[in-house]
Amino acid sequence: QVQLVESGGGLVQPGGSLRLSCAASGRAFSNYPMGWFRQAPGKEREYVATTRWIGGSAYQKYYAGSVQGRFTISRDSAKNTVSLQMISLLPEDTAVYYCAASSTRGLIASTITRRQSYDYWGQGTQVTVSS
Repeated sequence: QVQLVESGGGLVQPGGSLRLSCAASGRAFSNYPMGWFRQAPGKEREYVATTRWIGGSAYQKYYAGSVQGRFTISRDSAKNTVSLQMISLLPEDTAVYYCAASSTRGLIASTITRRQSYDYWGQGTQVTVSS
């Protein structure tokens, strides 16, 4: 059974940093897209970032415009984990952050941001940005 387990959420002041991690078990995702979404209270779940294998040891990274330049996604294929380093956090970054993984190795770039492209989801970890 595939499981994705997030960790690293918490309360941080505006301008602060947090690092989220997601550990996958049950199957290897080294050659499959993994990413992050978030959901703020009263809002729909929205795309944050994805790392997608493009061959050899190379991965392409994608980001939502709202986090570009502040968030960095990375993965450790050997450990089957994906991380999200977040800096310069804003109150509007407050949300539950979800790790997601796709079982479609050849996921095309135009579908990277769609929730429907991901088959496995974690339970989520709360990130609150507040003074």
